[in-house]
Amino acid sequence: MNQPPPDVTHFYDPDTNSLTYLVAEPEGGHAAIIDPVLDYDWKSGRTATRSADKVIASVTERGLTVDWLLETHVHADHISAAPYLKAKLGGRTGIGAGVLAVQRSWTVIYNLGDDAGIDADCFDHLFADGEALEIGTLSGRVLATPGHTPSCVAYHIGDALFVGDTLFMPDYGTARCDFPGGDASTLYRSIRRMLDLAEDTRIFVCHDYQPGGRALAYQTSVAEQRAGNKHVKDGIDQAAFVAMRTERDRTLSTPALLLPAIQMNIRGGRPPAPEANGTAYLKIPLNRL
Repeated sequence: MNQPPPDVTHFYDPDTNSLTYLVAEPEGGHAAIIDPVLDYDWKSGRTATRSADKVIASVTERGLTVDWLLETHVHADHISAAPYLKAKLGGRTGIGAGVLAVQRSWTVIYNLGDDAGIDADCFDHLFADGEALEIGTLSGRVLATPGHTPSCVAYHIGDALFVGDTLFMPDYGTARCDFPGGDASTLYRSIRRMLDLAEDTRIFVCHDYQPGGRALAYQTSVAEQRAGNKHVKDGIDQAAFVAMRTERDRTLSTPALLLPAIQMNIRGGRPPAPEANGTAYLKIPLNRL
């Protein structure tokens, strides 16, 4: 893409090892926020906005106009702060069109029924594969990258690619594929599609678990992933990847926030409607997963 590189600012949430990105025009005032985090204390069920308020402070200080609040997928490890940020900053919410499949699967798991209001209207826009994305003068496109979940997309904006949970830093590898709708073969093909982009494409990951206690890292490149990703570097074929991923996923524990996070994130980050006493409640399916 023949345009100046976008300006990228990261925000790290250590409680969930999550990264939020503020992507702005290098010269201009328009921006997008990718994968914002709502703080959640699973012990008390209380939410807070500390992480999102840091993003708001940066947007306000720089005088930016937020065009988009973008999700790379339906997150299982943190709750989206998109509704809060939209109320404070404006902008449209967006996610991949595959979210509809995720909504259908989890509506059944939570036994929410057909009248739960969980549908395309939970987001302002559902992106199709290859669809254009505009942020002021920045032009990008959306790549469908299913495999971790059916909703996964990557946002290719200028020389930057925001990959969600499909890829991590090379020393940590790739995403799990054992959630409903996940598939290791599909993830392999999605990743190879991304790694066919120009080798100097900057890759920004959604999580960093700092293996071995190393310092936080969140930016890599297509070249670095092809040369060194422990799960999917050049020379590892689909069969080997699927075998590794299947064996590894059997050993992984359920993410601590999966049940509250997905229940809200299929609604675009909103809680269920309050009950008669004014309190919203989340459901916990017993012995279902």
